[in-house]
Amino acid sequence: MDAPSRRQHKVAEEIAHLAGAFIAREGSTQSLITVTRGDIAPDLKKIIIFVSVLPKERAEEAMNFLKRNRSEFHDYLKSKTALRNVPTVDFELDYGEENRQRIDEALRGK
Repeated sequence: MDAPSRRQHKVAEEIAHLAGAFIAREGSTQSLITVTRGDIAPDLKKIIIFVSVLPKERAEEAMNFLKRNRSEFHDYLKSKTALRNVPTVDFELDYGEENRQRIDEALRGK
């Protein structure tokens, strides 16, 4: 797989940042949803926003919220970016971040 181009990286980073702002504005206070990164297709037509959720027990509820609000987030992106074609957005849990946290806890002896 080729490394992302500078443009891909920039667009993914901007959309991930905007996702964080959108979630902070629209999300509930029942869980903490943190955007960890965005992976965008080479043609810039689809992006996956990866998130971590605390507490972990609320992950399914948080993911349901994000999936329900995809079209609102898409509209938010249209209003906040200069992109001619806003990519299709999907959200996924970032298991890599969860695994990293588990390793940190193990190293600290918890």
